Amino acid sequence: MPAWQDLFFNIYKGSNPDFAVSIISFAAIILLLLITVAPAHAQKANLFTRYWNSLVNDTTETSRPKFLIYPTLAYAPETSWEIGLRSLYVYYAKRDTTNRLSEINGFTFYTIENQYGLWFDHALYSHQDKWIFPGRLRFQSFPLLYFGIGPDSPSDHIAQVDNTLIQIRERALRRIYPNLYLGLELDFQSLSAVDFIAAGSENIELPAGSTGSTNLAFGLGLVYDKRHNVLNVREGIFSELAFLRYDNSWGSDFSWSSILSDNRFYKSINERDVLAAQLLGQFNRGTVPFNQLALMGGESINRGYYYGRYRDKNQLAAQLEYRMLPFSFAKRWGAAVFGSTGTVFDSVKNLTISDFVWSGGGGVRFLIFPKKDIFTRLDVAFTREGPGVYIFIGEAF
Repeated sequence: MPAWQDLFFNIYKGSNPDFAVSIISFAAIILLLLITVAPAHAQKANLFTRYWNSLVNDTTETSRPKFLIYPTLAYAPETSWEIGLRSLYVYYAKRDTTNRLSEINGFTFYTIENQYGLWFDHALYSHQDKWIFPGRLRFQSFPLLYFGIGPDSPSDHIAQVDNTLIQIRERALRRIYPNLYLGLELDFQSLSAVDFIAAGSENIELPAGSTGSTNLAFGLGLVYDKRHNVLNVREGIFSELAFLRYDNSWGSDFSWSSILSDNRFYKSINERDVLAAQLLGQFNRGTVPFNQLALMGGESINRGYYYGRYRDKNQLAAQLEYRMLPFSFAKRWGAAVFGSTGTVFDSVKNLTISDFVWSGGGGVRFLIFPKKDIFTRLDVAFTREGPGVYIFIGEAF
């Protein structure tokens, strides 16, 4: 997802005001958590205090499901001030900790610019991991910044695109060999109420899908998954090869084929530190609407770049991250450093090394669910176009 998952907010294209807001908010969150760790007063704690104390101290049994719900406040150039409500539910199938940890994320938001959205992401594992069900649901109405198509697109956006998006991406995969899964995939995306608003006085060339489109894909997925805790992998491999076909014959406005290759590797250096790597490829053939091209950037890979800063039919990207979870001298604090590179291109013959861009940075970690080994992260990523700041539950990949 892209997989379509964060803690309080994602401040993107980090201008100084945004950076300050994110730092202040993160500090307030941690201060609240630390206060609740302190010994309770003699008098009985109220409901709110008991809730946060249960959350931070994680006093429940490891096998028991964990549910977290909290309000959010954020600021970003695309949305202005934003208020919302976020939830996280994690559990083991049949409360058996030998099963993999399943998680469901929910997020709803509203901004003072009358923008709104509802997101649900999930990664569900059945008992004994015989079935896995990764997926996401998106409904949102807020503008995106459009920089054009190709690796040479300008650093300043050429248009703001108002739109309403509905997306449903689901996969049902059955184990056919230890850690190897095969199954069906579905992707439905509907972009409506589309309005390109040029950033300058010059007319812009409108891409395919500029008036909106609805597209449906069916396909196959082959997944090798040797991870135990998706939100914080310490050892294992994840590799997905997916083929999707969008076609006019079953109602799509456009016809094209898409192949996704997502490969992730994790190696424990010691009981705390982890080296993680990812290699991502996305390849499209046919007429692809602008919103479903390969989009580079975001909170997961090529952090620091606005999601969709670069877009084209194809994408190659890679990243490396070293995680200290936690520090050797701290029970709940850790950190990570990371670097990535990537590019987009219309065809293999036009793929060149000079078109690859880089990003890198680091961040701090706070262990929010000790018994389930789940951290909150604050990452700052730097690119040649400026920084990006992110606050999320779980690691980037």
